[in-house]
Amino acid sequence: MTPFSKKSRRSFLKDSLLATAVAATSSFSIVPRHVLGGTRADGSRVIAPSDKLNIAAVGCGGKADFNIQQAYNSGSDNFVALCDVDDRQAKKYRAKFSNAPYFQDYRELFDKAGKTFDAVIVSTPDHMHAPIAMAAMQLGKHVYVEKPLTHDIYEARMLTEAARKYKVVTQMGNQGSSGDATRIIETAIQDGIIGHVHTIQCWTNRPVWPSGVQSPKDKGESQPIPAGVNWPLWLGTAPTRPYHEAYMPFRWRGYWDFGTGALGDMGCHFMDVPFRALKLNYPTSVECSVGSVYADFFKEAFFDDSCPPSAAIHLTFPSNDKKVKEIKFSWFDGGIRPPLPEGVAYDDLFRSEDGGMLFIGTKGMLTGGLFGNDPKLLLSDKTLPAPKAPLVDGKTDGHQQQWVKACKQGYGAYTSSPFEQAGPLTETVLMGNLATRSYMARENGKFTGRKKLLWDGPAMKITNYDYANRFVRREYNGGYSL
Repeated sequence: MTPFSKKSRRSFLKDSLLATAVAATSSFSIVPRHVLGGTRADGSRVIAPSDKLNIAAVGCGGKADFNIQQAYNSGSDNFVALCDVDDRQAKKYRAKFSNAPYFQDYRELFDKAGKTFDAVIVSTPDHMHAPIAMAAMQLGKHVYVEKPLTHDIYEARMLTEAARKYKVVTQMGNQGSSGDATRIIETAIQDGIIGHVHTIQCWTNRPVWPSGVQSPKDKGESQPIPAGVNWPLWLGTAPTRPYHEAYMPFRWRGYWDFGTGALGDMGCHFMDVPFRALKLNYPTSVECSVGSVYADFFKEAFFDDSCPPSAAIHLTFPSNDKKVKEIKFSWFDGGIRPPLPEGVAYDDLFRSEDGGMLFIGTKGMLTGGLFGNDPKLLLSDKTLPAPKAPLVDGKTDGHQQQWVKACKQGYGAYTSSPFEQAGPLTETVLMGNLATRSYMARENGKFTGRKKLLWDGPAMKITNYDYANRFVRREYNGGYSL
C-alpha cells in the first residue's frame, strides 16, 4: 500500500468526520447480514425479510389458482416465471404477471429462467410432483408441493431425503396442518385427555369424480388434442395413451397412471392430524376391501386403469404408548362410514359431509371434521385445551405465506408440513393404495392379493407377498428420472 500524503490524510479524516455526522443525523446504522440477506456457512441462502421472494409456478390452474394467490399475497411477493402444459389453464396468470416468462416444459423453465427465482410451487397432477420437486431442490430452490407429496412410496422417501441433502425449505399443500384445530387435537391427545388412544378412524365422501369406470384407453377411444395443450408433456412420467377429455382437468384423480384416488386426495388432510398427534411411524401391516363396479354370485368387476368407487383400509402401527400394544387405524371413502360407537349420538359424530375423524381412548373419544376442525370430546367430562405454539398467522389460509416467510429465513425455519413430516405421512397414505391395487390386481388370472400385507418400512418392502412390491415404485416413461 502506498503511504498517505499529508494532504490526502487530512482529506480522509475530514471525509470520515463528515460521514460520521451524516450517519448521526440520518439515524444510519450498520445492520446484521441476516437482515440484508446473504448466504450461510452451510450454503443455504437467506433473503432479507423486507425483500420479496421470487417464485416460479409450475401449474397455473385448478389448485394452483389458490396457491398462487396466497403466496403472492396481494403483491408482497413476486411470481417471476410461469409454467403449465395447458395454455388454457395458464391464461389468467399470464395476463396478471405479464412480465414473467412462460413455459410449457418445467425443464426449460429451470434451464432458461432458473437464476431469476428462489422458490417453486408445484401444483400439477400427482404423477409429476416428484420429478419437478426433485429438479427444483437439486438447483437449490425452496419447494411447495401440493398433496399428496408424491404418486408412489419410493418417490416420497426420495424427496424426504433430498430436502435434508439440499438444505431447502419445504412444505406440502395440506393446509390443515397450519390450522389451530390440528394443534388442539395434538395437545389433547398428548396430554391424555381421552386416556390411552388405541383406535383411529377417518372417513371422507370422496371420490366426487368418476371412479370405478372403464377408461377411454380401455375402450379404445380418443379425441383430438385441444389447441394449447401439450399432451406428451401432460403425460410426462405416465405411459403413453391417446388424449381424451375424461382425464383433464381434475378428473385425472380417478386414474392410477396420474392420480391417487380418494385416499391420495383427502388422506393427507384427514390422516395428518392423528399421524402427528400420536407421532406415528411406518405401519407394520395393511389390509383392505374395495367396492366393485358390479357383481354377481361368482364374479367381481374392476377396471385396472381406474381407482375404485369406495374402499375400506385398515393399518396397524406400533404404539409409542407403553399402555397400548398397537394402534388400529382405519380409513373409509366413497361414502362408507365407521360404525357408531355405543352411547354416541349420530349427529355428534357425523357432523360434516366432507368426512371426519375419531380417536378412541381408554377414557373417552375425540372427533373432528376436515383438518380436525370443530374438535369435540365424546363420552368425556374433560374440556379441550388451548392449542400449543407454534400457531400460524392466517391459520389454514396462511399455509402458503408461512412457507414464503420461511424461505426468506432459510433452511431450518419452521413450516407446518416440511418434507421430513410430509414424506412419511405420504408414504403411509400411499400404503393404502398399495393394498388397494394389490387387492384389485389379478396374478395369473386370480385375485391373490386379498390378505393382510406385512410392511418393512425402512426397507420399503412387503415381506409376505412379493407381487405387491410392484406398487412401491413405478417405472417412469418419457425419459424422466429422479
